[in-house]
Amino acid sequence: METIQMKINDLNSLAVQGRGLEAFDKYYDDDVIMQENENTPTVGKANNLKREKAFFEEFEEFNMIGPLKVAVGENVSMVEWHYKFIHKKNGPGEWTQVSVQEWKEGKIIKEKFYYNSK
Repeated sequence: METIQMKINDLNSLAVQGRGLEAFDKYYDDDVIMQENENTPTVGKANNLKREKAFFEEFEEFNMIGPLKVAVGENVSMVEWHYKFIHKKNGPGEWTQVSVQEWKEGKIIKEKFYYNSK
């Protein structure tokens, strides 16, 4: 039986390899709720997939995607991510964010992203 630690490690590995949509399909529940900071949550896998695709279309390339820290608790995982990228409109940049995932029956049912939005 795979533990949450094993699943989040695989999910992170897929993301680093540029296979984020594969990870999304594999580990996210059909009714997943995802939220950016305190913005209105997006509900449902299909709606979140559209949101994710639109987000990634804003970038020319990612030079580096990497988890800095990973923590796992009872039905929860947290990953601190660091990104270096070239944005289509704004050029080169980087940011760090924390993603908190709530798990149920082996799938992520809720994920919230925390980052500086200034």
